[in-house]
Amino acid sequence: MKIKYNFRIPAGAFLMLLLFFSCDKQQEKEVQANDSVEGHKDLAKFVDPMIGTAKMGHTYPGATVPFGSVQLSPDTDTIPYAVDGKYNPDVYKYCAGYQHDDNTIVGFSHTHFSGTGHSDLGDFLVMPTTGDLKLNPGTEDNPDSGYRSRFSHQNEQAEPGYYKVLLEDYGIEAEMTATTRVGMHRYTFPEKATTHVILDLMSGIYNYDDKNVWTFLRVENDTLITGFRQTNGWARTRKVFFAMSFDKPIKNYGRARYDNQPYNGFWRKFDQDENFPEVAGEKIRMYFDFDMEPGEELQIKLAISPVSSEGALKNMKEEIPHWNFEKVREDAYKEWNRELNKVLVEVENDAEKTNFYTAMYHAFLGPTEYMDVDGKYRGLDMNIHQAEDFTNYTSFSLWDTYRALHPLFNILQPQRNSDMVSSMLAHYDQSVHKMLPVWSHYANENWCMIGYHSASVISDAMVKGVAGFDQEHAMEAMVQTAKTGYYDGLEYYMAKGYVPEDKNGASVSKTLEYAYDDWAIAQAAKKLGKDKIYDEFIQRSENYKNVYDSESGFMRPRLDDGSFKKEFDPLNTHGQGFIEGNAWNYSLYVPHQPAEMIEMMGGKAQFTQHLDSLFTMELPDRYFADTEDISREGIIGNYVHGNEPSHHVAYLYNWTDAPWKSQDKIRMVLKDQYQTGADGLGGNDDFGQMSAWYIFSSFGFYPVAPGSTAYALGSPAVKRAEIKLDNGEKFTIIAENQSAENVFVTKVELNGKVLESPFITHNDIMSGGQLKFYMSSEPNKDIYSKKSN
Repeated sequence: MKIKYNFRIPAGAFLMLLLFFSCDKQQEKEVQANDSVEGHKDLAKFVDPMIGTAKMGHTYPGATVPFGSVQLSPDTDTIPYAVDGKYNPDVYKYCAGYQHDDNTIVGFSHTHFSGTGHSDLGDFLVMPTTGDLKLNPGTEDNPDSGYRSRFSHQNEQAEPGYYKVLLEDYGIEAEMTATTRVGMHRYTFPEKATTHVILDLMSGIYNYDDKNVWTFLRVENDTLITGFRQTNGWARTRKVFFAMSFDKPIKNYGRARYDNQPYNGFWRKFDQDENFPEVAGEKIRMYFDFDMEPGEELQIKLAISPVSSEGALKNMKEEIPHWNFEKVREDAYKEWNRELNKVLVEVENDAEKTNFYTAMYHAFLGPTEYMDVDGKYRGLDMNIHQAEDFTNYTSFSLWDTYRALHPLFNILQPQRNSDMVSSMLAHYDQSVHKMLPVWSHYANENWCMIGYHSASVISDAMVKGVAGFDQEHAMEAMVQTAKTGYYDGLEYYMAKGYVPEDKNGASVSKTLEYAYDDWAIAQAAKKLGKDKIYDEFIQRSENYKNVYDSESGFMRPRLDDGSFKKEFDPLNTHGQGFIEGNAWNYSLYVPHQPAEMIEMMGGKAQFTQHLDSLFTMELPDRYFADTEDISREGIIGNYVHGNEPSHHVAYLYNWTDAPWKSQDKIRMVLKDQYQTGADGLGGNDDFGQMSAWYIFSSFGFYPVAPGSTAYALGSPAVKRAEIKLDNGEKFTIIAENQSAENVFVTKVELNGKVLESPFITHNDIMSGGQLKFYMSSEPNKDIYSKKSN
């Protein structure tokens, strides 16, 4: 479909368009001529940051580095969180600030989440303009009423660590790059004009009228601005400091203030609207004017800090002490290549290679570093702490990422994952509740979702030998967290062995997830030889049995009196005791005891038929219409891949007598739910969890129960993959006779020995070696049996 845009292009913009495309072609030639970057293969060229920026993917296209604090990216609208005091569902599309279908850009802000289903951030939005000064962003329907600009995807480029777009209303070429804590802008102007740089301190993602608690800004000299803002949103006491530097002196500057404070003290003696160097208020927009010649560039560096503007300035001086934009861009690109070269794959075509390395890119976007270059960071207690012997991280989307992302880090990023555990333990130490993080960001616990899945992440690291944190302290933190009775129905769970639906909603999901987390704690206790803790939590881990209804064959909400809830629809995702799922999918959530679950549900034959039905039956739209995190694009039959609770389900065939049935299902999901293009993801990427599933499943194995050292085998999508491990070993995966049609596995060999069960261990991987799959278009129904071998 062709979209028609009505926009004006100022004089000189046609020259800018010509330069835009000629530069792209030159850069493309240079990339083709150089297939390696400082000894690494140039794998970053296969990454497409646009994947997931449309519909439900909720990814952003802007510039960032691996696990970077800054995500400098365009925001394409100003949809508010609430309208007339009520939640505005349209805001959901803008969790990452950017929607691919939009045709205007409001500006470029410095902090974004990747792939989440709720949001915050969008700090320090910058927008260059020319002509009449406008301090209102305008609307998508009437962009001329504000400072936003029309743009076209034809004049847009995104690559790891770099973003470029033509702001068509002004003819300005906007370029972005980044280091860990600093975003760098470069704006090229088409004609001599008075230029305005808007710094919108009111703008934000999931914004509402009173979200800004306070903003403060100082004009330190004619090139340096410092300040902070504090917001009350998903994180209710979030404070971010900044330092902003221009490479050209400011000509004039001023502010617009949109809040009406009843008390302003004696500041009224000053004219604070123009050229006044100190600005404070709840709702502030600033502008800075420059005289620019045709073709002249204006560069900006904006550093952030969780601690102070002094910390932000130190971050800037340490990370970008110069004005060489191209060097920053090249360094970011090299940094991405270093991370992507941890895995070398051979696949069927470039589209699959793009999907694979974009999944790695998305998986390495977070959690993000949260401390200054000197190791200082703001803690959960709002005090300033010093990170000793670890890098502090934030933005733990744990309900999502415990499943596959953190297990992936235990293979590809063990040191980072160890530091992430240390960050969780610091959170615990600073918590007045004495709890590990549930969903935390920017020195705040936001309590989103359910479970205490920090325990899963910590246990998985411990049993897999990822060291570098205090394991005794970790054990204490897990046990204490799991015994915090006033948290989300835990008091009922500990007393009754389940969460009653009439006392606490989403009760079945909570019971099931608490049981799994308890099992993970038990595994860590076993590793440390703590028998008493092991016995207690392994018993708690069987509480899933208390919400199984043998009459219906599903997990079902129970009431406080012990009876099952009468009104029950196993297809409905809303109001049935489950969170972001239905009974068909959530009833399969016993990842720690699948064999026992299968026996409880009628045995292997009956369970196999049940799984078959899940993938082939139809789930009408009405059953998920009230659940915004589930959409048609993420559903196959009644299997909901676009949300996390089902991510292990296809692998459950490995505990039946038909493990071969997992193979074509996994390949179907890989093909259906992960494609190139802006709308290539079937659901929220959820801070890399969806991408981690893709990576593991492309390898041919998956961590069904983190906290176990076992991985369940599936059907690899790669022809060959070489995993370079931090310990110096290499683990190689080979798929003989691989093709789009050959989705079944006839035989698997580990280091030349035929496997008789569909599992490998973490030690198998970390010791190095070769995992070889033999592929076919027909299933081997006796695979993993002595008869087959």
